[in-house]
Amino acid sequence: QVQLVESGGGLVQAGGSLRLSCAASGRTSSVNAMAWFRQGPGKEREFVAAISWSGGTTYYADSVKGRFTISRDNSKIAVYLQMNSLKPEDTAVYYCAGRPGIARRNRDEYDYWGQGTQVTVSS
Repeated sequence: QVQLVESGGGLVQAGGSLRLSCAASGRTSSVNAMAWFRQGPGKEREFVAAISWSGGTTYYADSVKGRFTISRDNSKIAVYLQMNSLKPEDTAVYYCAGRPGIARRNRDEYDYWGQGTQVTVSS
């Protein structure tokens, strides 16, 4: 079993920054690619960013490209999401996810999920 725990969420003003962290524990050999998804009020969970095991391949949703950066530290089995120039529409619960295979954008292809961390951006 794999456990993912997110941290770093909070309340920030528009234009501000936050850095989310996700730490993996348990059977971490089952985790290769990792990703961030988010779910805003009344919306479906959507893809934000994904990263390969090596960190050499990253994917971003168009809505966050140029503002968010995903990275990972394999010595700590952790993934991060640096969020800059935040907008009110970025308000959501952010979820960390992992899968054994390569990085994907489809949430249905991820096997492991964290409980989420709330990000609220005020205007």
